[in-house]
Amino acid sequence: MQTQSITISPDELSQRLAFFEEECRRRGLRVTEQRREIFKTVASSHSHPSAEDVFAVVREKMANVSLDTVYRTLASLADMELILRVGTAYKERFDGDLRPHAHFICSKCGEVYDIFYDKKNMMLPLREAFSFGDVRQICLQYKGSCKKCMPH
Repeated sequence: MQTQSITISPDELSQRLAFFEEECRRRGLRVTEQRREIFKTVASSHSHPSAEDVFAVVREKMANVSLDTVYRTLASLADMELILRVGTAYKERFDGDLRPHAHFICSKCGEVYDIFYDKKNMMLPLREAFSFGDVRQICLQYKGSCKKCMPH
C-alpha cells in the first residue's frame, strides 16, 4: 500500500465495522467473513488502497480469497456507498472513511491524501447543490504534484 498509512483508532474501526454490519443486514446482505475482512482492510487504512493492495492484505489472513472476489466485493461496497471510490490516473483506489472530505491526488506517483473540512463551511456551489436535493456524497479531487514528487 502507499506510504500514507496512518492507522485509525480501534474505536473508529469498531464504529465503521458496526455501521458496515448494520447496513449489510438492513439491505439483506449476509456479513460473510470475506466481505467483513475486505471492508475492514479498507476501513482501517488511510492509504486509499487499490483492489490489489486489499487482496494482498486479505490473502495473508484468508488464503482462499480470489482477486476477483475482492474486485466484486469492493464494487458492491462502493455501489452501496459503504466505501468511496477514489479515481486516479493509475488505478481505482478505495476509501473507508465516509466523513466529508476531499482528496489530493499526485499526478506523478498516484499517492492520495485526505483533505478534511468543516461541513458548516462548505463552498457556495455545494450549498446550491443542496437546493436540488439531499447530497449524500461529495467527490472533490485536487490533482497536482505532491511534495515528494516536486523538484527540489
